[in-house]
Amino acid sequence: MAAIIPSLDGAVIVFDLDGTLVDTAPDLIGTLNVMLAAEGLPPARLEDARVLIGRGGRALIAGGFAAAGRPLTDEEVDRRFEAFLPHYLAHIADLSAPYPGVQACLDELAAAGARLAVCTNKRGDLSRALLDAVGLGGRFAAVVGPDHAGARKPDPRHLVATIAAAGGRADQAVMVGDSPYDAQAARAAGVRLVLVAFGYSETPVADLGADAVIGDFTALPEVCTALLGRGK
Repeated sequence: MAAIIPSLDGAVIVFDLDGTLVDTAPDLIGTLNVMLAAEGLPPARLEDARVLIGRGGRALIAGGFAAAGRPLTDEEVDRRFEAFLPHYLAHIADLSAPYPGVQACLDELAAAGARLAVCTNKRGDLSRALLDAVGLGGRFAAVVGPDHAGARKPDPRHLVATIAAAGGRADQAVMVGDSPYDAQAARAAGVRLVLVAFGYSETPVADLGADAVIGDFTALPEVCTALLGRGK
């Protein structure tokens, strides 16, 4: 049974999606590898390509093709991205799954009164499809991709727009992420920052200046309570 935590009424806990809430690397890189194979190129290795995911789908494609010895122009990336989307959507949760403890953590935060939101560089329709497919749909007051915000992390406007869409304020919000993009957005927006130690960051999270780093989701409700000054 989850521990009882103090009230988080009025707080907004904002989550990155890929590499924070859901381990999406197998399906994203699987779709990339279908595209590479179609052009006779070697597959991307999971451990090498996962650090590209936080930059968005176009960066994943550009980086994957470059690593395979076939650099792309911006126009070529755009064309391949349009081809990438239908295959990825059809296989969006073949292997992707929430990280351990995510559902229980979200339940505990919501029970304490927090509003939950997602701020992701994944397009909004893909984000909602993924959340639904892995059983997390309907839990969030707002799911905001760059297509809705008009900016993408690390631009703080993306995070600010997400907090506003969830009906909150920056001084009563916590950003939970896994990458330098999450860290930079939170710092620029004046939002408290928690980073997970298991995501896709190419930079060690200990070097990103977070208010806290967690190794699993069981710690997050208590960490958010402390950061927001909601002591017992």
